[in-house]
Amino acid sequence: MDAITLLRADHKTVRGLFTQFGKLGDRAEKSKRELVDKIIEELSIHASIEETVFYPAIRKEVEDADDEVLESLEEHHVAKWLLSELDGMDPGHERFDAKVTVLIESVKHHMTEEEEELFPTVRQALGRKRLQELGEQLEQAKKIAPTRPHPRSPDEPPGNLAVAPAAGLADKALRAVRGRRRAG
Repeated sequence: MDAITLLRADHKTVRGLFTQFGKLGDRAEKSKRELVDKIIEELSIHASIEETVFYPAIRKEVEDADDEVLESLEEHHVAKWLLSELDGMDPGHERFDAKVTVLIESVKHHMTEEEEELFPTVRQALGRKRLQELGEQLEQAKKIAPTRPHPRSPDEPPGNLAVAPAAGLADKALRAVRGRRRAG
C-alpha cells in the first residue's frame, strides 16, 4: 500500500471513531471511555508514523513543503496535549465531552488540510514507487509506534527516532498491566 493510501485509511478509521462518539448519549460513560481509548491509540500511532517516516521524507524530498509540515507538526502537538488530558480524565468530568469535541474539530481540520493540500503535492512530487516504499516504512513503523500520547517527546528526527520505539514498548507494557487489572 502506498503511503498516502495508508494515511488516508487511518484518517477514515479516525473519522469513523469520531462519528461513533457523536452518537453516544450523555450517560454512556463506559462506552465513551472505551471509544476515547481507541481514538487515543489510533491518533498516537498515526502521529508517530507521520513524524518518524512521512514528514522527514517530505521535508527532504518535496520542494517548498516545509511550511505545511511545520504546521502539521504543530497541529499534532495540540492534539497530543488534548489526548494526554483525555487519557487520564474521567468521562463523567464536566469538560470531557467538550475536550473531545475540540479534539475532533482540530483533527478533522488537520486531516482535511493534509488530504486536500499536502497529499496531492506529495503524490505529484514523489511518484508511485517512492510512495510505495514510504508505505512499507509506515507499516513497519506502526508495529513499534507509541499507542499513547507523549506531548513532551521530540516530534522530529533524530530525537523522535530514538524515543518513539521505546515509548511504544512502554505503552504496550502499560496496556498489558492495565488489561490484567481490569480482567482481575
